[in-house]
Amino acid sequence: MTSHPHILIIVQNLPVPLDRRVWLECQALLARGYRVSVICPKGPGDPDHEVVDGVDLYKYRPAPEAKGLLGFAWEFAYCWLRTAWLSLRVRRAGRFHVIQACNPPDTYWLLALLWRPFGVRFVFDHHDLNPELFLSRFGEPQGRGQKAQYRALVWLERRTFRAAHRVISTNESYRAIAIRRGDRRPEHVTVVRSGPDTQAMRPVYPERPRPAGRVVLVYLGIMGPQDGVDQVLLVVDELVHRRGRTEVTATLLGFGDCLEDLKAQSGSLGLDDHVTFTGRVDRGQIAEYLSRADIGVGPDLGTPLNDVSTMNKTMEYMAYGLPSVAFDLAETRVSGADSVLYVPSGDIPAFADAVEKLIDDPGRRAELGRKARARVAAELDWRAQAEAYVSVYDELTGFSRPGPAVPAGEPGQDTDPQGRRYVDLDDTSEFDRYLRERRAP
Repeated sequence: MTSHPHILIIVQNLPVPLDRRVWLECQALLARGYRVSVICPKGPGDPDHEVVDGVDLYKYRPAPEAKGLLGFAWEFAYCWLRTAWLSLRVRRAGRFHVIQACNPPDTYWLLALLWRPFGVRFVFDHHDLNPELFLSRFGEPQGRGQKAQYRALVWLERRTFRAAHRVISTNESYRAIAIRRGDRRPEHVTVVRSGPDTQAMRPVYPERPRPAGRVVLVYLGIMGPQDGVDQVLLVVDELVHRRGRTEVTATLLGFGDCLEDLKAQSGSLGLDDHVTFTGRVDRGQIAEYLSRADIGVGPDLGTPLNDVSTMNKTMEYMAYGLPSVAFDLAETRVSGADSVLYVPSGDIPAFADAVEKLIDDPGRRAELGRKARARVAAELDWRAQAEAYVSVYDELTGFSRPGPAVPAGEPGQDTDPQGRRYVDLDDTSEFDRYLRERRAP
Protein backbone atom coordinates (compact mmCIF):
# COMPACT_ATOMS: atom_id res chain seq x y z
CA MET A 1 0.00 0.00 0.00
CA THR A 2 1.74 3.20 -1.18
CA SER A 3 -0.81 5.86 -0.12
CA HIS A 4 -1.06 6.85 3.53
CA PRO A 5 -3.46 4.36 5.17
CA HIS A 6 -6.39 5.72 7.16
CA ILE A 7 -7.02 4.13 10.57
CA LEU A 8 -10.41 4.45 12.31
CA ILE A 9 -10.23 3.91 16.08
CA ILE A 10 -13.41 3.18 18.05
CA VAL A 11 -13.63 3.87 21.80
CA GLN A 12 -16.79 3.66 23.90
CA ASN A 13 -15.85 4.05 27.57
CA LEU A 14 -13.87 7.36 27.48
CA PRO A 15 -13.64 10.48 25.35
CA VAL A 16 -10.44 11.08 23.40
CA PRO A 17 -7.90 12.59 24.06
CA LEU A 18 -8.83 11.92 27.71
CA ASP A 19 -8.11 8.21 27.08
CA ARG A 20 -4.33 8.45 27.42
CA ARG A 21 -3.50 5.10 25.83
CA VAL A 22 -5.61 5.73 22.75
CA TRP A 23 -4.25 9.26 22.38
CA LEU A 24 -0.67 7.98 22.48
CA GLU A 25 -1.61 5.38 19.85
CA CYS A 26 -3.06 8.12 17.65
CA GLN A 27 0.09 10.21 17.91
CA ALA A 28 2.32 7.20 17.15
CA LEU A 29 0.36 6.43 13.98
CA LEU A 30 0.48 10.07 12.86
CA ALA A 31 4.24 10.23 13.45
CA ARG A 32 4.71 7.30 11.07
CA GLY A 33 2.56 8.72 8.28
CA TYR A 34 -0.86 7.23 8.94
CA ARG A 35 -4.09 9.23 8.86
CA VAL A 36 -6.18 8.76 12.03
CA SER A 37 -9.85 9.25 12.87
CA VAL A 38 -11.54 8.42 16.17
CA ILE A 39 -15.17 7.77 17.10
CA CYS A 40 -15.93 8.14 20.81
CA PRO A 41 -18.47 9.64 23.24
CA LYS A 42 -18.41 13.34 24.01
CA GLY A 43 -16.86 14.80 27.12
CA PRO A 44 -18.32 17.96 28.71
CA GLY A 45 -18.43 20.75 26.14
CA ASP A 46 -17.03 18.66 23.29
CA PRO A 47 -18.21 19.42 19.71
CA ASP A 48 -19.54 16.80 17.32
CA HIS A 49 -16.37 17.00 15.23
CA GLU A 50 -12.97 18.59 15.70
CA VAL A 51 -9.39 18.08 14.64
CA VAL A 52 -6.92 17.96 17.54
CA ASP A 53 -3.19 17.68 16.82
CA GLY A 54 -3.94 16.12 13.44
CA VAL A 55 -6.52 13.57 14.66
CA ASP A 56 -10.12 13.77 13.37
CA LEU A 57 -12.44 13.27 16.37
CA TYR A 58 -16.08 12.31 15.71
CA LYS A 59 -18.17 12.29 18.87
CA TYR A 60 -21.70 11.40 19.96
CA ARG A 61 -23.73 12.27 23.03
CA PRO A 62 -23.14 9.57 25.69
CA ALA A 63 -25.95 7.20 26.56
CA PRO A 64 -27.80 7.79 29.86
CA GLU A 65 -26.26 6.04 32.85
CA ALA A 66 -27.03 2.34 32.61
CA LYS A 67 -28.93 0.57 35.41
CA GLY A 68 -29.66 -3.13 35.33
CA LEU A 69 -29.35 -5.60 32.48
CA LEU A 70 -31.80 -3.79 30.21
CA GLY A 71 -30.01 -0.51 30.85
CA PHE A 72 -26.65 -1.94 29.81
CA ALA A 73 -28.19 -3.60 26.75
CA TRP A 74 -29.68 -0.25 25.72
CA GLU A 75 -26.36 1.54 26.31
CA PHE A 76 -24.45 -0.95 24.15
CA ALA A 77 -27.06 -0.82 21.38
CA TYR A 78 -27.23 2.99 21.45
CA CYS A 79 -23.43 3.41 21.33
CA TRP A 80 -23.10 0.78 18.60
CA LEU A 81 -25.69 2.46 16.39
CA ARG A 82 -24.22 5.93 16.92
CA THR A 83 -20.76 4.57 16.14
CA ALA A 84 -21.98 2.78 13.01
CA TRP A 85 -23.64 5.98 11.77
CA LEU A 86 -20.49 8.03 12.43
CA SER A 87 -18.40 5.43 10.60
CA LEU A 88 -20.41 6.32 7.49
CA ARG A 89 -19.59 9.96 8.09
CA VAL A 90 -15.90 9.14 8.42
CA ARG A 91 -16.11 7.17 5.17
CA ARG A 92 -17.57 10.16 3.35
CA ALA A 93 -14.49 12.14 4.40
CA GLY A 94 -12.19 9.47 2.95
CA ARG A 95 -11.79 5.71 2.79
CA PHE A 96 -10.44 4.03 5.94
CA HIS A 97 -8.39 0.86 5.67
CA VAL A 98 -8.40 -0.50 9.23
CA ILE A 99 -10.86 -0.35 12.14
CA GLN A 100 -9.31 -0.59 15.59
CA ALA A 101 -11.88 -1.32 18.33
CA CYS A 102 -10.94 -0.82 21.96
CA ASN A 103 -13.06 -2.75 24.45
CA PRO A 104 -15.18 -2.66 26.56
CA PRO A 105 -17.60 -3.67 25.21
CA ASP A 106 -16.90 -6.62 22.89
CA THR A 107 -19.52 -5.63 20.32
CA TYR A 108 -17.70 -3.85 17.51
CA TRP A 109 -16.58 -7.03 15.76
CA LEU A 110 -19.96 -6.95 14.02
CA LEU A 111 -19.32 -3.45 12.67
CA ALA A 112 -15.89 -4.59 11.48
CA LEU A 113 -17.49 -7.53 9.65
CA LEU A 114 -19.96 -5.17 7.95
CA TRP A 115 -17.06 -3.11 6.63
CA ARG A 116 -14.95 -6.12 5.63
CA PRO A 117 -16.43 -6.44 2.08
CA PHE A 118 -15.04 -2.95 1.45
CA GLY A 119 -11.49 -4.11 2.19
CA VAL A 120 -11.40 -2.86 5.79
CA ARG A 121 -9.34 -4.90 8.22
CA PHE A 122 -9.92 -5.23 11.96
CA VAL A 123 -7.50 -4.78 14.88
CA PHE A 124 -8.74 -5.56 18.40
CA ASP A 125 -7.05 -3.45 21.10
CA HIS A 126 -7.79 -5.59 24.15
CA HIS A 127 -8.19 -3.26 27.16
CA ASP A 128 -10.43 -5.31 29.47
CA LEU A 129 -11.51 -8.87 30.20
CA ASN A 130 -15.28 -8.69 30.31
CA PRO A 131 -15.89 -12.27 31.52
CA GLU A 132 -13.44 -11.66 34.39
CA LEU A 133 -15.13 -8.31 35.09
CA PHE A 134 -18.43 -10.16 35.50
CA LEU A 135 -16.84 -12.68 37.89
CA SER A 136 -15.17 -9.88 39.85
CA ARG A 137 -18.44 -8.05 40.38
CA PHE A 138 -20.88 -10.93 40.85
CA GLY A 139 -18.84 -14.06 41.60
CA GLU A 140 -19.55 -17.38 39.92
CA PRO A 141 -22.83 -17.05 37.99
CA GLN A 142 -25.86 -18.41 39.79
CA GLY A 143 -29.21 -19.14 38.21
CA ARG A 144 -30.24 -19.09 34.59
CA GLY A 145 -30.11 -15.32 34.21
CA GLN A 146 -26.56 -14.85 35.42
CA LYS A 147 -25.31 -17.90 33.58
CA ALA A 148 -26.84 -16.61 30.36
CA GLN A 149 -25.18 -13.21 30.86
CA TYR A 150 -21.80 -14.79 31.50
CA ARG A 151 -22.08 -17.08 28.47
CA ALA A 152 -23.04 -14.06 26.35
CA LEU A 153 -19.89 -12.19 27.47
CA VAL A 154 -17.69 -15.18 26.65
CA TRP A 155 -19.38 -15.54 23.25
CA LEU A 156 -18.93 -11.85 22.41
CA GLU A 157 -15.27 -12.00 23.42
CA ARG A 158 -14.72 -15.09 21.25
CA ARG A 159 -16.40 -13.42 18.30
CA THR A 160 -14.17 -10.38 18.73
CA PHE A 161 -11.01 -12.48 18.83
CA ARG A 162 -12.04 -14.50 15.79
CA ALA A 163 -13.05 -11.48 13.71
CA ALA A 164 -9.77 -9.66 14.31
CA HIS A 165 -6.91 -9.77 11.82
CA ARG A 166 -4.57 -8.81 14.68
CA VAL A 167 -4.91 -8.57 18.47
CA ILE A 168 -3.09 -6.03 20.64
CA SER A 169 -2.82 -7.07 24.30
CA THR A 170 -1.95 -4.74 27.18
CA ASN A 171 0.24 -7.33 28.94
CA GLU A 172 1.43 -10.93 28.79
CA SER A 173 -1.52 -12.15 30.87
CA TYR A 174 -3.98 -10.78 28.33
CA ARG A 175 -1.89 -12.17 25.48
CA ALA A 176 -2.06 -15.65 27.03
CA ILE A 177 -5.86 -15.39 27.20
CA ALA A 178 -6.06 -14.28 23.56
CA ILE A 179 -4.03 -17.31 22.54
CA ARG A 180 -5.74 -19.81 24.82
CA ARG A 181 -9.34 -18.64 25.04
CA GLY A 182 -9.42 -16.74 21.76
CA ASP A 183 -7.62 -19.50 19.85
CA ARG A 184 -5.34 -16.94 18.22
CA ARG A 185 -1.98 -17.69 16.64
CA PRO A 186 0.81 -16.32 18.88
CA GLU A 187 2.37 -14.34 16.01
CA HIS A 188 -0.91 -12.46 15.57
CA VAL A 189 -1.03 -11.23 19.18
CA THR A 190 1.26 -8.33 20.11
CA VAL A 191 1.82 -6.93 23.61
CA VAL A 192 1.64 -3.13 23.77
CA ARG A 193 1.77 -1.97 27.38
CA SER A 194 0.20 1.35 28.38
CA GLY A 195 3.48 2.85 29.50
CA PRO A 196 3.71 6.63 29.96
CA ASP A 197 5.76 8.92 27.75
CA THR A 198 8.34 9.65 30.43
CA GLN A 199 9.79 12.63 28.59
CA ALA A 200 6.41 14.34 28.90
CA MET A 201 5.30 12.79 32.22
CA ARG A 202 8.01 13.83 34.66
CA PRO A 203 8.08 15.76 37.92
CA VAL A 204 7.56 19.52 37.95
CA TYR A 205 7.93 21.94 40.82
CA PRO A 206 4.28 22.31 41.84
CA GLU A 207 2.67 25.73 41.81
CA ARG A 208 0.78 24.86 45.01
CA PRO A 209 2.97 22.57 47.13
CA ARG A 210 1.29 20.76 49.98
CA PRO A 211 1.09 22.72 53.25
CA ALA A 212 3.94 22.15 55.69
CA GLY A 213 3.23 19.36 58.12
CA ARG A 214 0.73 17.63 55.84
CA VAL A 215 1.06 14.26 54.14
CA VAL A 216 -0.77 13.86 50.85
CA LEU A 217 -1.91 10.50 49.50
CA VAL A 218 -3.09 10.50 45.89
CA TYR A 219 -5.29 8.25 43.75
CA LEU A 220 -5.53 8.62 39.97
CA GLY A 221 -8.02 6.68 37.89
CA ILE A 222 -11.56 5.64 37.16
CA MET A 223 -13.95 5.29 40.10
CA GLY A 224 -16.02 2.22 39.23
CA PRO A 225 -17.22 -0.75 41.29
CA GLN A 226 -14.09 -2.78 40.50
CA ASP A 227 -11.55 -0.02 41.22
CA GLY A 228 -11.56 -0.24 45.02
CA VAL A 229 -11.50 3.50 45.69
CA ASP A 230 -13.58 2.92 48.82
CA GLN A 231 -10.52 1.13 50.21
CA VAL A 232 -8.62 4.44 50.12
CA LEU A 233 -11.28 5.99 52.34
CA LEU A 234 -11.02 3.07 54.76
CA VAL A 235 -7.23 3.50 54.90
CA VAL A 236 -7.54 7.23 55.57
CA ASP A 237 -10.15 6.52 58.25
CA GLU A 238 -7.77 4.01 59.85
CA LEU A 239 -4.89 6.49 59.82
CA VAL A 240 -6.79 9.58 60.94
CA HIS A 241 -9.37 8.27 63.38
CA ARG A 242 -7.74 5.15 64.79
CA ARG A 243 -4.05 6.03 64.67
CA GLY A 244 -4.26 9.78 65.19
CA ARG A 245 -2.45 10.67 61.95
CA THR A 246 -4.41 13.87 61.51
CA GLU A 247 -1.76 15.22 59.13
CA VAL A 248 -2.87 12.75 56.45
CA THR A 249 -5.00 13.95 53.53
CA ALA A 250 -5.99 12.20 50.31
CA THR A 251 -6.61 13.69 46.88
CA LEU A 252 -8.69 11.47 44.61
CA LEU A 253 -8.34 12.32 40.92
CA GLY A 254 -10.91 11.06 38.44
CA PHE A 255 -14.55 10.23 37.95
CA GLY A 256 -16.82 7.24 37.43
CA ASP A 257 -20.04 5.52 38.39
CA CYS A 258 -19.12 5.43 42.08
CA LEU A 259 -18.02 9.05 42.54
CA GLU A 260 -21.17 10.27 44.32
CA ASP A 261 -21.29 7.16 46.53
CA LEU A 262 -17.65 7.74 47.47
CA LYS A 263 -18.37 11.34 48.41
CA ALA A 264 -21.23 10.14 50.62
CA GLN A 265 -18.97 7.51 52.20
CA SER A 266 -16.31 10.15 52.91
CA GLY A 267 -18.92 12.27 54.68
CA SER A 268 -20.27 9.36 56.72
CA LEU A 269 -16.72 8.52 57.88
CA GLY A 270 -16.11 12.13 58.93
CA LEU A 271 -13.33 12.56 56.37
CA ASP A 272 -14.48 15.62 54.45
CA ASP A 273 -11.65 17.71 55.95
CA HIS A 274 -9.12 15.06 54.87
CA VAL A 275 -10.33 13.94 51.43
CA THR A 276 -10.58 15.99 48.23
CA PHE A 277 -12.38 14.78 45.11
CA THR A 278 -11.19 16.66 42.03
CA GLY A 279 -13.39 15.06 39.37
CA ARG A 280 -12.08 14.92 35.81
CA VAL A 281 -8.48 16.16 35.45
CA ASP A 282 -6.35 17.01 32.42
CA ARG A 283 -2.67 16.29 31.86
CA GLY A 284 -1.55 19.58 33.37
CA GLN A 285 -3.53 18.96 36.55
CA ILE A 286 -2.23 15.40 36.80
CA ALA A 287 1.35 16.71 36.69
CA GLU A 288 0.57 19.22 39.45
CA TYR A 289 -1.13 16.75 41.79
CA LEU A 290 1.33 13.87 41.30
CA SER A 291 4.31 16.21 41.68
CA ARG A 292 3.09 17.58 45.02
CA ALA A 293 1.80 14.35 46.58
CA ASP A 294 3.87 12.17 48.93
CA ILE A 295 2.48 8.66 48.35
CA GLY A 296 0.43 7.07 45.56
CA VAL A 297 -2.17 4.43 46.40
CA GLY A 298 -3.24 1.39 44.40
CA PRO A 299 -6.48 0.17 46.04
CA ASP A 300 -7.53 -2.31 43.34
CA LEU A 301 -8.58 -5.49 45.15
CA GLY A 302 -7.44 -8.94 44.12
CA THR A 303 -10.15 -10.15 41.72
CA PRO A 304 -10.13 -12.34 38.59
CA LEU A 305 -9.94 -9.12 36.53
CA ASN A 306 -7.60 -6.96 38.57
CA ASP A 307 -4.98 -9.62 39.21
CA VAL A 308 -4.14 -9.91 35.50
CA SER A 309 -4.74 -6.27 34.51
CA THR A 310 -2.09 -3.58 34.21
CA MET A 311 -2.90 -0.57 36.38
CA ASN A 312 -1.92 2.58 34.53
CA LYS A 313 -1.96 4.54 37.76
CA THR A 314 1.02 2.55 39.04
CA MET A 315 3.18 3.52 36.07
CA GLU A 316 1.98 7.13 36.21
CA TYR A 317 2.98 7.37 39.86
CA MET A 318 6.35 5.95 38.89
CA ALA A 319 6.80 8.53 36.12
CA TYR A 320 6.55 11.28 38.72
CA GLY A 321 8.98 9.60 41.11
CA LEU A 322 6.15 8.87 43.51
CA PRO A 323 6.46 5.97 45.94
CA SER A 324 3.27 3.95 46.22
CA VAL A 325 1.47 1.28 48.22
CA ALA A 326 -0.73 -1.26 46.45
CA PHE A 327 -2.62 -4.45 47.06
CA ASP A 328 -0.53 -7.38 45.85
CA LEU A 329 -1.59 -8.18 42.28
CA ALA A 330 0.40 -10.19 39.74
CA GLU A 331 0.53 -7.55 37.00
CA THR A 332 1.08 -4.70 39.47
CA ARG A 333 4.27 -6.48 40.53
CA VAL A 334 5.29 -6.73 36.86
CA SER A 335 4.93 -2.95 36.56
CA GLY A 336 6.25 -1.81 39.92
CA ALA A 337 8.83 -4.49 40.77
CA ASP A 338 10.70 -3.33 43.91
CA SER A 339 9.61 0.32 43.67
CA VAL A 340 6.18 -0.35 45.22
CA LEU A 341 5.20 -1.61 48.69
CA TYR A 342 2.71 -4.50 48.40
CA VAL A 343 0.18 -5.64 51.01
CA PRO A 344 -2.38 -8.48 51.01
CA SER A 345 -5.57 -7.69 49.13
CA GLY A 346 -8.19 -6.07 51.33
CA ASP A 347 -5.95 -5.83 54.43
CA ILE A 348 -6.65 -2.25 55.54
CA PRO A 349 -4.42 -2.33 58.67
CA ALA A 350 -1.49 -3.67 56.60
CA PHE A 351 -2.06 -0.96 53.98
CA ALA A 352 -2.10 1.68 56.73
CA ASP A 353 1.08 0.17 58.21
CA ALA A 354 2.87 0.51 54.86
CA VAL A 355 1.69 4.10 54.44
CA GLU A 356 2.85 4.95 57.98
CA LYS A 357 6.28 3.50 57.28
CA LEU A 358 6.65 5.82 54.31
CA ILE A 359 5.28 8.81 56.23
CA ASP A 360 7.89 8.31 58.95
CA ASP A 361 10.81 7.60 56.62
CA PRO A 362 11.43 10.34 54.01
CA GLY A 363 14.63 8.56 52.99
CA ARG A 364 12.67 5.44 52.09
CA ARG A 365 10.20 7.53 50.13
CA ALA A 366 13.07 9.06 48.16
CA GLU A 367 14.67 5.65 47.56
CA LEU A 368 11.45 4.18 46.19
CA GLY A 369 10.80 7.30 44.14
CA ARG A 370 14.24 7.04 42.49
CA LYS A 371 13.72 3.34 41.75
CA ALA A 372 10.25 4.01 40.35
CA ARG A 373 11.38 6.77 38.02
CA ALA A 374 14.42 4.79 36.81
CA ARG A 375 12.36 1.67 36.13
CA VAL A 376 9.51 3.34 34.28
CA ALA A 377 11.94 5.33 32.09
CA ALA A 378 14.17 2.36 31.28
CA GLU A 379 11.68 -0.53 31.11
CA LEU A 380 8.13 0.74 30.64
CA ASP A 381 8.37 3.93 28.57
CA TRP A 382 5.84 4.37 25.78
CA ARG A 383 8.53 4.78 23.12
CA ALA A 384 9.32 1.08 22.89
CA GLN A 385 5.62 0.23 23.13
CA ALA A 386 4.80 2.66 20.32
CA GLU A 387 7.22 0.90 17.99
CA ALA A 388 5.54 -2.44 18.73
CA TYR A 389 2.13 -0.86 18.21
CA VAL A 390 2.90 0.74 14.84
CA SER A 391 4.61 -2.44 13.65
CA VAL A 392 1.22 -4.19 13.79
CA TYR A 393 -0.15 -1.71 11.26
CA ASP A 394 2.98 -1.73 9.11
CA GLU A 395 2.67 -5.51 8.80
CA LEU A 396 -1.08 -5.43 8.22
CA THR A 397 -1.12 -2.66 5.60
CA GLY A 398 2.28 -3.11 3.98
CA PHE A 399 2.91 0.59 4.58
CA SER A 400 6.08 1.74 6.29
CA ARG A 401 7.72 5.12 6.74
CA PRO A 402 11.08 5.49 8.51
CA GLY A 403 11.33 7.47 11.69
CA PRO A 404 10.47 7.18 15.38
CA ALA A 405 6.88 6.51 16.42
CA VAL A 406 7.39 9.03 19.23
CA PRO A 407 9.40 12.12 18.27
CA ALA A 408 12.18 13.06 20.67
CA GLY A 409 11.39 15.93 23.00
CA GLU A 410 13.09 19.26 22.67
CA PRO A 411 16.56 19.01 24.20
CA GLY A 412 17.18 21.10 27.28
CA GLN A 413 13.54 22.02 27.76
CA ASP A 414 13.23 23.46 31.27
CA THR A 415 9.48 24.06 31.59
CA ASP A 416 6.26 22.20 30.84
CA PRO A 417 3.40 23.61 28.69
CA GLN A 418 1.96 25.31 31.80
CA GLY A 419 5.27 27.10 32.46
CA ARG A 420 6.25 25.06 35.53
CA ARG A 421 9.90 24.13 35.88
CA TYR A 422 10.80 20.49 35.45
CA VAL A 423 12.82 18.89 38.22
CA ASP A 424 16.38 18.25 36.99
CA LEU A 425 16.50 14.45 37.11
CA ASP A 426 20.22 14.44 36.29
CA ASP A 427 21.11 16.51 39.37
CA THR A 428 21.27 13.69 41.90
CA SER A 429 21.31 15.82 45.04
CA GLU A 430 18.49 18.11 43.88
CA PHE A 431 16.36 15.20 42.70
CA ASP A 432 16.87 13.52 46.08
CA ARG A 433 15.87 16.73 47.90
CA TYR A 434 12.77 17.07 45.74
CA LEU A 435 11.75 13.45 46.39
CA ARG A 436 11.85 14.13 50.12
CA GLU A 437 10.07 17.48 50.08
CA ARG A 438 8.02 17.47 46.82
CA ARG A 439 8.48 21.24 46.37
CA ALA A 440 10.84 23.79 44.78
CA PRO A 441 14.04 24.60 46.67
